[in-house]
Amino acid sequence: MKKIRTLVVDDESVVREGVVAILSFQSDIDVVGEAVDGIMAVEIARETKPDVILLDMVMPKQDGLATIPKLKQIVPDARILVLTSFAEADRVYQAIKAGAIGYLLKDATRVQLLQAIRDVARGQASIHPSVALKVIHDIDHPSEVLYTAEPLTRRELDTLRLIARGLSNQEIARTLNVHERTIAKYVSNILDKLHLANRTQAALYAIREGIAESKD
Repeated sequence: MKKIRTLVVDDESVVREGVVAILSFQSDIDVVGEAVDGIMAVEIARETKPDVILLDMVMPKQDGLATIPKLKQIVPDARILVLTSFAEADRVYQAIKAGAIGYLLKDATRVQLLQAIRDVARGQASIHPSVALKVIHDIDHPSEVLYTAEPLTRRELDTLRLIARGLSNQEIARTLNVHERTIAKYVSNILDKLHLANRTQAALYAIREGIAESKD
């Protein structure tokens, strides 16, 4: 079984060591490095090529937001899961826009942490439930997503709705009774039309625009 190579980045030793301890008991997860700031994270990521990077947002020398694009440049295939104490919607949008595909709070349970790591390792968006609710109800925050001149088709809307519910391409294909390659094409079309970078941005877009729960 291929293990999920994980890099843990946090300047708080208690948090970092606690996370590492939890992960060390998992047969499918291998901690390949620890870092205390963004600069060290980039150096270790370059050496270890992790699959998943658990990244704090507030750190000395170089914070998480500044670190995400640097990580995406040197390890583009790595999936970044933010692990932070801050649930503000603005921070979520900034992290996702920079390239993270998951956003988890430090008060998450062990089960939530492990599930989030496994989800992002598969390329699925993972947003902490309380953060997702905050995004949904953040009616005062203006939308920064570019609207598309080319409307989504009915099947693309169906696909977007299921992306927002956390389903993988394989699960969406089963739900819509089409081939997985067809879903991959729908996802590509959605990202192109909405000028989005990844599935997590698509999920947030669907939540903010009320598409996630739409039946039409």
